[in-house]
Amino acid sequence: MRAIGIILAGGNNHRMKELSAKRAVGAMPIAGSFRAIDFALSNMSNSHIQKVAVFTQYNARSLNEHLSSSKWWDFGRKQGGLFVFTPAVTADNSLWFRGTADAIYQNLDYLKSSHEPYVVIGSADCVYKLDYNRVLEYHIEKKADITVVCKDMPADMKVERYGTVKMNEECKILEFEEKPIVAKSNTISCGIYVIRRRLLIEMIERCAEEDRYDFVRDVLIRYKDQKDIYGYKLKSYWKNISTIEDYFAANMDFLEEDVRDYFFRQYPEIYSKVDDLPPAKFNTGAHISNSLISSGTIVNGSVENSVVFRKTFIGNNCTIKNSIILNDVYIGDNSYIENCIVESHGTVRANSYHKGENGIEIVLENSDRYVM
Repeated sequence: MRAIGIILAGGNNHRMKELSAKRAVGAMPIAGSFRAIDFALSNMSNSHIQKVAVFTQYNARSLNEHLSSSKWWDFGRKQGGLFVFTPAVTADNSLWFRGTADAIYQNLDYLKSSHEPYVVIGSADCVYKLDYNRVLEYHIEKKADITVVCKDMPADMKVERYGTVKMNEECKILEFEEKPIVAKSNTISCGIYVIRRRLLIEMIERCAEEDRYDFVRDVLIRYKDQKDIYGYKLKSYWKNISTIEDYFAANMDFLEEDVRDYFFRQYPEIYSKVDDLPPAKFNTGAHISNSLISSGTIVNGSVENSVVFRKTFIGNNCTIKNSIILNDVYIGDNSYIENCIVESHGTVRANSYHKGENGIEIVLENSDRYVM
């Protein structure tokens, strides 16, 4: 493909509450065996983008470990590769990334040393499939300066936490508001952009000269009347996981057969780092109903409408309902868990009772070990 990739994965998200206290949102477990960033990486690989940079910063330890080898996503080693950039102290700069535009500026050599004419920019906190070749073809056909991947959301959905856009009949963006107080449109930006590499370098350098740091506000919104910015409508599954509720809903979506079929059985595939673990084991007395149970897990109790991640132990007479159990959790005998997210590397004591009465409860019992 005639493009290089950038995945923005460095932001701090307080809306994920305790779940993002020890990990980046891009490292959040999804669908039993995946991380959030796997979807953007797989889309890059499946679109034959062989050179991809990931910008990490906040709580990046587990995310960087997940990205330690490019082989899982089959990025080119001789002509490309996977590059992970974190803030670094240099003779000219000792600051962390102050925003998405500043993250690109501090690693501008990545763009300047590349030869591909286009750049595909995505984020690490979205669950979706997309062939970036189609977006690039659309971008060239429209003779656009920037193309923004957009999605029409349901009319009754509150979209004020997204960037909202208004387009004309030719899909040229006329208005772009970032997190408006009152949304004027239910068409949102998915945080995926295509732009010519030289134009991106020029805009990012201008932002740095003027002490501007945010890509959306200081590039997209600022230049919307000066540049030809078009929207590309995404009509397939897309979900952002930047809140507890959306993260929970995204995992629950994978309990639906059509969603599992779309991501796991239809080409192209979604890839992830593979752990060498035995298959899940269901002992006498175990009862499983409409759930995803990952490898390395041992179940002795009842699991219903839940997603259970790797290396989890569920004790005798336990009941798990409508919940997410993250990696490497020990749940003691006779425990009851409903409408909860149990943090990874934790121990839920025997005879415990947790039920989310007014929303999703996050269970943190003894989860002070290294979080993945």
